[in-house]
Amino acid sequence: MSRQMHLGALLFSSGHHGAAWRRSGSTVSQVGQIDYFEKLAQLAEGGKFDTIFFADGQSIMGGYYGGVSYFLEPITCVTAMARKTHHIGLVPTISSTLYDPYNMVRLICSLDHISHGRAGVNVITSMFDEEAQNHGLSKLPNHADRYLRADEFIHTMIELWDSFPASAIINDAEHDRWLDSSLIHEINHHGDFFDVKGPLNIPSGPQGRPVIFQAGASHQGKNLGAKYAEAIYSVAWDIRESQAYYQDIKKRAAEFKRSSGIPAILPGLVPYVGSTHEEAQRRQSELDELLPLDDSVAQLGDFLGQDVKRWDLDAPVPELPDISEFSGPKGRYEVIKRIIDTEKPTARQLFQRLAAGGGHATVVGSPEEVADMMQNWFESGAADGFNIMAPTYPESLADFIHYVVPILQKRGLFRKDYTGHTLRDNLGLPVPTAKITRGD
Repeated sequence: MSRQMHLGALLFSSGHHGAAWRRSGSTVSQVGQIDYFEKLAQLAEGGKFDTIFFADGQSIMGGYYGGVSYFLEPITCVTAMARKTHHIGLVPTISSTLYDPYNMVRLICSLDHISHGRAGVNVITSMFDEEAQNHGLSKLPNHADRYLRADEFIHTMIELWDSFPASAIINDAEHDRWLDSSLIHEINHHGDFFDVKGPLNIPSGPQGRPVIFQAGASHQGKNLGAKYAEAIYSVAWDIRESQAYYQDIKKRAAEFKRSSGIPAILPGLVPYVGSTHEEAQRRQSELDELLPLDDSVAQLGDFLGQDVKRWDLDAPVPELPDISEFSGPKGRYEVIKRIIDTEKPTARQLFQRLAAGGGHATVVGSPEEVADMMQNWFESGAADGFNIMAPTYPESLADFIHYVVPILQKRGLFRKDYTGHTLRDNLGLPVPTAKITRGD
């Protein structure tokens, strides 16, 4: 079979457009109801998507992002959704800066068992000091330390997942041996950030280890993804930027002696689909006209770490400082700086470009035009698939599945049905070989 793209759905509120919650018929009143997300997961599964993905934050972020700043905790949410789906992968986000590895491994491993091998985990380092202040810290550690901690966090997760292989359960009642304890080992991890004795008290799940996702775009973030991730959620505004990122990550992964094709690169994609190009443009414009300007200003201010309230809305955006002078989320900053440098937008135009997806690629057009764009990126070394960020839920996701997915399938670019049972099967990933080690 020829190479096929992977598709994920990033489920968020009533849609990724900043005005989605204000539209007629908005689903924003449902974002605290698990059956709302269960139906979205079933919709994505009907489209044969590889994954559903939940972003996460640990603080209320200024009141923008569709009127809500997260609602249901991601691991709890996807664990509930596991009981209403059968094939699609379930990927919550966790913070290596704010969480403890042993507890996190137990939660994700439990999700893997409950879902029969469909668990993944997206590891982030967190973005805002307000998150740290909810966990007993005055501010986030500096960027370099967050990534050093993330490296040790993921390493420790892998050690724990491998410390209790499912093969240790022998269930030999005749000889009073439920476990072969010789296969279970302490990890005795003593690092700069964590001390964990182990072993994990849950056996490995149906796919050996849950699938590791990552989303870093800085130099350290790219190294972390190249070293550990099996798929990366990337941010790219245009094809040239995505090609450069793709080549960079693949080169770094080769230096870490990763298997060919790992990690998969999945840029975020915001699709506006209409029966014609003009209809798709109209749908985008209608949402843009509802955009709360104050929310957009607050969002951009957080992304850039500066006060943008005094910008002249109809004048070109002022030149931004070099990224070396920026201490916040560097990947998003680079994308926004690229938009400003290449397109020279006014402040108002920049707000509209960031209205859905905050700098992720946007495609507006007929089903064929959307499929053409995706095929071009996929075949020209810019992406192994896409993380779909629907402007509105459920309409935009339903339109993409009903009109674009069949075109991709007809072109042989995307599966017509699931052929495996686990998330590793969906992504074409091997079951990892546990590195059995014994502590001193």
